[in-house]
Amino acid sequence: MIMSRTPDARSRDTQNKQIQENITHVEKHFGELCQIFAAYVRKTARLRDKADLLVREIGHYADVETPNLKNGLKHFADQLATLQDYRQAQVERLDAKVVEPLKAYGAIVKLKREDLKLTQSARNREAKQIQQLERTRQRNPSDRQIISQVGLHI
Repeated sequence: MIMSRTPDARSRDTQNKQIQENITHVEKHFGELCQIFAAYVRKTARLRDKADLLVREIGHYADVETPNLKNGLKHFADQLATLQDYRQAQVERLDAKVVEPLKAYGAIVKLKREDLKLTQSARNREAKQIQQLERTRQRNPSDRQIISQVGLHI
């Protein structure tokens, strides 16, 4: 007799498949988000670096100009430097509040995938033991001692 899967087993299989799909989606999309945000942070940091070069060059230029132009250029360079301080804070905040938490999901997803595999293998072992018990019951329906011994190993 071929044993059909119980509604409970089918429900667990469906649930297991759904969890697997969810893990795969999170792994894919959070990985993409993490890469894109990290690239955004790197580009913002490069923009900050370029602006710092610009501030430095404006300062060098101001050093060789007339006093009025020098004051105006120095003031402009100071304002631009202040903007870059805000950009630096933005880079640090994005890295700490967005990129790092997204990176953490990689480890979480890996653990969840391992948990799912362990759960599935435990369910498979249980199903095999139940099948063995059913086969023993079919072969020896009146021998309660053998059936109970097989049942104890489950």
